[in-house]
Amino acid sequence: MRSLGSLVAVLVVAAVVGLIYKYYFSQNQSAAPVSHPQQTIDVAGVKNDLLGMAQAERVYQAEHTSYGSLDDLVTSGAMTMKKPGRDGYTYEATASAESFRIIAHCPSATLPGCTSYVIDQTMEIQPAP
Repeated sequence: MRSLGSLVAVLVVAAVVGLIYKYYFSQNQSAAPVSHPQQTIDVAGVKNDLLGMAQAERVYQAEHTSYGSLDDLVTSGAMTMKKPGRDGYTYEATASAESFRIIAHCPSATLPGCTSYVIDQTMEIQPAP
């Protein structure tokens, strides 16, 4: 009778572990929808561009005591930019003496469901509202 109780305990533990496993993976799938590998690569490139532009803003601010537009960053040599976007994304910056904000606008016409991203002086990339 004791071995039957041990078997029931093992089955209960296995069921609890199975439910936790299922719950954990169902949450991850709903939080991050499946996308195409190329789209994932494009978004990684856009985020890398945003970080580079934000670093250029810091360099520009150190030299000019204010943040600058994308044209100011290129003209001053703080940033080299060969094209104004990447894979359909376009970049836009607003700057003042105290802050900056750079937005990567997604090409929703060609990539439905894509996300625009924004970075500011906190150096954190977030989805744009």
